[in-house]
Amino acid sequence: MIRVRFAPSPTGALHIGGARTALFNWLYARNQGGQFILRIEDTDRERSTVEANRAIFDGLEWLGLDWDEGPNVDGPFGPYFQTERLKIHQDHVEQLVKEGKAYYCFCTPDELDKKRKEAAERKEAPRYDGKCRKLSEAEIKARLDSGMPKVVRFMLPPMGETIVDDKIRGKVVFQNELLDDFVILKSDGFPTYNFACVVDDHLMEISHVIRGDDHLSNTPRQILLYLAFGWKPPKFAHIPMILGKDKARMSKRHGATSVISYKDMGYLPEAMLNYIAKLGWGFGDEELFLREDLIKKFSLKGVKKSPAVFDMDKLNWLNGKYIRQILPERLVDLCEPLLIEAYGNHDVEYLKKVVMAFHDRLVLIPDIVPLSSYFFKDEFDYDKKGVEKHFKTPNAKKILTALKERLAEVEPFTKDKIEPVFKALAEELGLKLGQVIHPCRLALTGTLESPPMYDLVEILGKKKVEERLSRAIKFS
Repeated sequence: MIRVRFAPSPTGALHIGGARTALFNWLYARNQGGQFILRIEDTDRERSTVEANRAIFDGLEWLGLDWDEGPNVDGPFGPYFQTERLKIHQDHVEQLVKEGKAYYCFCTPDELDKKRKEAAERKEAPRYDGKCRKLSEAEIKARLDSGMPKVVRFMLPPMGETIVDDKIRGKVVFQNELLDDFVILKSDGFPTYNFACVVDDHLMEISHVIRGDDHLSNTPRQILLYLAFGWKPPKFAHIPMILGKDKARMSKRHGATSVISYKDMGYLPEAMLNYIAKLGWGFGDEELFLREDLIKKFSLKGVKKSPAVFDMDKLNWLNGKYIRQILPERLVDLCEPLLIEAYGNHDVEYLKKVVMAFHDRLVLIPDIVPLSSYFFKDEFDYDKKGVEKHFKTPNAKKILTALKERLAEVEPFTKDKIEPVFKALAEELGLKLGQVIHPCRLALTGTLESPPMYDLVEILGKKKVEERLSRAIKFS
């Protein structure tokens, strides 16, 4: 059984990198007919918050990433909050101590800081020197009995090498002599990340650990822990980091890093899911993937070794594509509250017509508000370049006057009856159709771009069209 997990630390919102890790695990599980487990690694008690937990759940739920085991779902391998597994971790630490594979360390923070500074002066990497390895049983007992602060360190083999056979990066070799006896249990009695995730991954029967390549340097320590317990390590796959367009590590200056903030900005979850999937994974030259396509086509072989680049322009393009594909009813549901908030209550059918006029023009859902302002506000300024180009021509007043008179006679006031009026006037005046449409568009909207003219005229209605043409005739 393929069992993978996403194990975030609840110290903030679900960011893009975390969402991609969750997605790759979820896709692999769904592709292989396996199980996707959510585990909350909340042992950082100072920074972990209930709000961050909620933000992680909200982000995953918005993207549609459901979990088979975890918080709010449960399962046979719980609890799924690490702080609720404290006794399990402490028992496993004690096992290693009893077997002589770990030891108590009583070095103070000041001592360790001094050693780090001395190593820096020697231009060496800071490593623990193993001082407390040499303590006798009597010394250890005396210090424990006195209540002296302590941590527990794992006793690394000083020689040899640890090999990570990574599913993405291939074989990576680490020299054990460059590692040190790392802490597995902190002075507050809580396990460190490297220890807790090994114990939990083994007990939860995780088959594949798919995570960011910033964790690759942790992997040899974790493999050595597996071997110390006599456990078989899972398969590892380290996915590439995400960079901004300037090739620097992604941060807030490259765009919002919180996934849920993209919902607020007007992105569709399916567009976001598609885009995140493409950050470091590909399937030929394909760009658009429905959820079912992603599940069917995803594989670890398609994950690239090189860093992915987060490009807001590409995301915007993709979101626009998805907006054009969604059902009209859904688009109306998304846009209607924004329009009511901006312009007050209006007839529901009128709002629907306005929204649908922009179905193929929106890039982000909130774009509907500024784009459609002239459907709700009668007072607006005319585009200055448009005035020079379309109102200051010899025929402008004649065109607008004729349109006002002829459109007043149209019944019913629908686009199939409106279109012939424009075409007939252009033919009579010996003008191109655009020479009639452009001054009318400017008169009705104040802008140079709008939905198709005949849709625009129909939605505004006869009264508004007459009033705005009258105003433009006086202005031109």
